[in-house]
Amino acid sequence: MSGINKVILIGRLGAEPETAETKNGLGCKFSLATSESWTDKNTGQKQEKTEWHNIVIWGRLAEVAAQYLHKGSQVYLEGKLETTKYNEKYYTRVVLHAYGSKLELLDSRNSE
Repeated sequence: MSGINKVILIGRLGAEPETAETKNGLGCKFSLATSESWTDKNTGQKQEKTEWHNIVIWGRLAEVAAQYLHKGSQVYLEGKLETTKYNEKYYTRVVLHAYGSKLELLDSRNSE
């Protein structure tokens, strides 16, 4: 049986998306913040934790992301985890390709 490599995230962009033309076509990258909050049972104080995710989008979805996404935009995305080695370090990122990926803007820039 094959494995499943699927990531679903809802979060906000930490900076403006960066785009670049590569030998594989247009690419778009940005960081996405996901946060969770809870109330500490012992102290009753509200706690919050934020995780940052590196996102890379290729192809037509990259064009859409470059045009419509901005710092602070809230998005829903589906992609897969991909780990690469660069300068003797490993980097894990969420990658969206044309097939099997989804990108949805959850708010508009005018509503912020």
